[in-house]
Amino acid sequence: MLIAFVASLVRSTFGFGEAMVAVPLLAFFLPLTVATPVAVLLSVTVALIVVVQDHQRIHVRSALWLLAATLPGLAVGLLLLKADHQAWLKGALGAIILGFSVVSLSGRMSSHPRFEARGWLLAFGFCAGVLGGAFGMNGPALAVYGTLRRWPPQEFRATLQAYFLPASLLGLFGYGAAGIWAHAVTRYYLISLPVAVPAVFLGRAINRRLRGDTFRKYVFAGLALIGLLLMARSMVRLF
Repeated sequence: MLIAFVASLVRSTFGFGEAMVAVPLLAFFLPLTVATPVAVLLSVTVALIVVVQDHQRIHVRSALWLLAATLPGLAVGLLLLKADHQAWLKGALGAIILGFSVVSLSGRMSSHPRFEARGWLLAFGFCAGVLGGAFGMNGPALAVYGTLRRWPPQEFRATLQAYFLPASLLGLFGYGAAGIWAHAVTRYYLISLPVAVPAVFLGRAINRRLRGDTFRKYVFAGLALIGLLLMARSMVRLF
């Protein structure tokens, strides 16, 4: 319940990142085939509440185009999933995310353009699909795009949830088709629900208090942490 609360709070506050909290920690106590679907169910719950709460703040066209660009990227990501040298790929991904985050936190990208062209949107959506298919990590590419677009914290949070809701639902259908959605998944999800729902509302209150520059710093700090974790995991597997 504590893990579900923290993961849901992170997701509701920043719009992404709960998988990096929930899945590794839940895996200490549950099989990965249970931990991952439980995390996805929590993701659907958070996204649904946020979309209902803040539907007026959603960039609907951006969310739809990101989702459309994700689908072909997902196919490429699934091919990478079957490739050798997974540890090297994760390490390289972690290094790229960490490097970009450090440069952004240093203020060297404060004068970057707003990346409003449709091509950038499609490119980041495609990258999100590749990362989602290969590593189950759509979030970092979407978080980078949202910060480059300089969306206010509330619009950033709402638009990402509008993307994650159908994407996560597709993942749940996949788990059901693969026979992974067992009784234990439903049981642990229902146990988590009483703490996950209040965390969503608390996260919304925190999000509303954040301002643009401060929010972007938190986002890039979170991305830097994700990059470090990916690099650490790849090193453990390599050595």
